[in-house]
Amino acid sequence: MLSNIRIVLVETFHPGNIGAAARALKNMGLSQLYLVKPRLFPHEEAESRAAGAKDLLDVAIVVDSVEEAIADCQLVIGTSARERTYDLPLLDVESAAAQVIQESASGEIAILFGRETMGLNNAEMLLCNRHLYIDANEEYPVLNVAQAIQLVCYELRRAEKRSALTPSEPAPYPRQQEIALFYEHLERVLRVTNFIIPQHEGRVMDKLRRYFNRSRPEKAELGMLRGILASVEETVARLSKD
Repeated sequence: MLSNIRIVLVETFHPGNIGAAARALKNMGLSQLYLVKPRLFPHEEAESRAAGAKDLLDVAIVVDSVEEAIADCQLVIGTSARERTYDLPLLDVESAAAQVIQESASGEIAILFGRETMGLNNAEMLLCNRHLYIDANEEYPVLNVAQAIQLVCYELRRAEKRSALTPSEPAPYPRQQEIALFYEHLERVLRVTNFIIPQHEGRVMDKLRRYFNRSRPEKAELGMLRGILASVEETVARLSKD
């Protein structure tokens, strides 16, 4: 369902790109545009580039952080032309679109697009479950952000039409705000059991976030993990009293 898919632009510098993005969404039947700390918005250049899609600009949601933009999403996909060290599952546009359409039947999906000059940073990619790339010329793979959005939205529309022929029941995944609470709980338990030592923290939580974002536990599985953590907390508290 295209209505459950949001396109998230992170710290867009040129307002014209926001307008062009709105036009790309409307061309392909999408309607959710989220803007994370845009440099200039609202702006007349955005309205000019949007052409007949000004209605999408009028209802665009402006937020202060990526976390806020994706809080109620069950799947988050980061777009990047660069290889990353976080080892997320790498999907081309067609494969990503097929997964997004399949899961959008049961919940909200976010696709992140980064800054014009540097894209998404590593911390933002760490919030994602999948890494989407556009198979462009290896000698010059960098697309304008509005062009990239147009290509992705086009593939989403194509995937939606194909999915009508092969309906499926997606697994129920937790929302990102539930995942964030799990990470807080996990870190708290790891600290109280001294698995994480303040003097030598390293990148334990970054690696664990990468693992769980990649493996994507379902809602029931996440509940089981939270139950295990609660059991550990109770045992530690009881032992500390003895």
